[in-house]
Amino acid sequence: MKLAFSTNAYLKYPFSEAVRRLAAIGYKGVEIMADVPHAWPAFLLDEQKQALRDALRTNNLEIANVNAFMMHAVNDPRQRYWHPSWIEPDPHYRRIRIEHTKRCLTLARELGAACITTEPGGPVEPGASWSKALALFVEEIKPVAEHAEREGVLLLVEPEPGLLIEKMDQYLEFRGRIDSPAVGLNFDIGHAYCVGDDPAVTIPRMAQHIRHIHLEDIAATRVHHHLIPGEGAIDFTATLRAIQAINYQGWVTIELYPYVEDPDGAARRARQYIQNVLANL
Repeated sequence: MKLAFSTNAYLKYPFSEAVRRLAAIGYKGVEIMADVPHAWPAFLLDEQKQALRDALRTNNLEIANVNAFMMHAVNDPRQRYWHPSWIEPDPHYRRIRIEHTKRCLTLARELGAACITTEPGGPVEPGASWSKALALFVEEIKPVAEHAEREGVLLLVEPEPGLLIEKMDQYLEFRGRIDSPAVGLNFDIGHAYCVGDDPAVTIPRMAQHIRHIHLEDIAATRVHHHLIPGEGAIDFTATLRAIQAINYQGWVTIELYPYVEDPDGAARRARQYIQNVLANL
């Protein structure tokens, strides 16, 4: 099991400084936020892409994943992460999400990353049909999946509380409509816990779909707010044992974006906690 940390907790630092700090803490991999201020692909010059490669090489870090979920650069007043979504009523507005995802796939290929993560459709409009929203998501993502195949990069959908696809049964319904080897699952442990999909039980069930894992803790209330592992209610002993049991060899990325005021402290405490749990398994 390989531990990485997402740079979306380092919004107050340039990418080069974020990876320097994470390497000093002891991480071997990073998830790159394909957004401002780190790697918004629409305006990355070749020199800037090379600077990303140089920073990774200097600090002996690998890319665990490219996070194409967040879109701070658009700065939609409703929610900076989710909009524009795949299922916006305005087809021109949702086109921004589609083109962004294609650019992220190309960027991942250029940087040597194996996968990107994207949102699971987006918020369903009040009064709208879930089935029709799913049909729209499938229609919009199919050509992007074809682009992923051409780039040789995996396109991973991340179920999220409050969005179109929240639970694993919904993901399986979506996946049954997509015939592409490039589409997979980003299993977020905290998100699964929020919606009642016990991670320790659900991980074996979804093993054939999991291509990358996000890790964070969640309070016993199951309210979606990322906490440092060990400070919430998730049973990480059972969860990490389940990951080992499916012989998962990929990256587990700790994602703690609420901790922008002290990302180093969060990254250090999270890594130490997870290492202690693994040592006791």
